[in-house]
Amino acid sequence: MARKNKRRAMAAINVVPYIDVMLVLLIIFMITAPIVQQGVEIKLPQAAANPLPPDEREPVILSVSQAGRYYLNIGDDVKKPVTADEVLRRVGIIMRLHPKTPVLVRGDTNVNYGAVTHAMVLLQQAGVAKVGLMTDTDDNG
Repeated sequence: MARKNKRRAMAAINVVPYIDVMLVLLIIFMITAPIVQQGVEIKLPQAAANPLPPDEREPVILSVSQAGRYYLNIGDDVKKPVTADEVLRRVGIIMRLHPKTPVLVRGDTNVNYGAVTHAMVLLQQAGVAKVGLMTDTDDNG
């Protein structure tokens, strides 16, 4: 009897190319994450305050630039300044739909105090019960 040399098919998946693709994607995300920044550039004042507890809802953030312009993190273009009427309209809609949504004000360190006060009055008129002020952490203590 002649013995035939038969080869068996090996059923194994080569995962090396998948690992390579995963590492390339990881590097791409690590490079682009710091570049993608939400909103406008605001220099926050420093204060030794406790951070807010994490919430399941993303907060509405009203930014007040050094020039006194308003920016909202909700809407089509977060880098485009909005008018006071637009702040009232957008925040009012959010408060009617989700009344427990946290609302924060990001005021530039060099902004006029009256502009931040006016922003807080606008938020109150839109139906916001509590407003938080955003700060940077105090590095000195």
